[in-house]
Amino acid sequence: MPGRQDRRRATPSRRGTSFAFCLLIAGATLTNVACGTEAMPSAPSLTFAADPDQTIVSGSGALTIGVRYSPRPPAVGEDAAQISFTDADGAPVSGLGLTVVPWMPAHGHGTSVNPTVTETSPGTFVATPLYLFMPGSWELRMTTTGSIDDTATAAFELQ
Repeated sequence: MPGRQDRRRATPSRRGTSFAFCLLIAGATLTNVACGTEAMPSAPSLTFAADPDQTIVSGSGALTIGVRYSPRPPAVGEDAAQISFTDADGAPVSGLGLTVVPWMPAHGHGTSVNPTVTETSPGTFVATPLYLFMPGSWELRMTTTGSIDDTATAAFELQ
């Protein structure tokens, strides 16, 4: 059967062509994914009000703390807080280290994302991202170290 032999000879050739075609398509697809032309969306710029959204006193009473949120008011999602520390005379307190823990007291848990805290000027810090993933009662639990070891809690509601 000469026709049958011809088909057998043609099949490997077609398989090779099909395999090469599939590799070509896969490579093109990966190139489009890896080298796409769409830019990553930029993070929204942080803006903080001149006046604090909250003013609280530290646990020892040594620090007055102004807390400003971005966005204002805080919303479900990724937020930020600007936190300013002043002494009894109203002067900025330098030499502080600060940790901030977003916390849901009613649920007894924080978030899966630890905010980065950066000092932007003496006694003023920005904590971001505050990953506030659900509505409810939240706290920013703050701990200062360095020139003054202290704690403070800013409570707020997310709608």
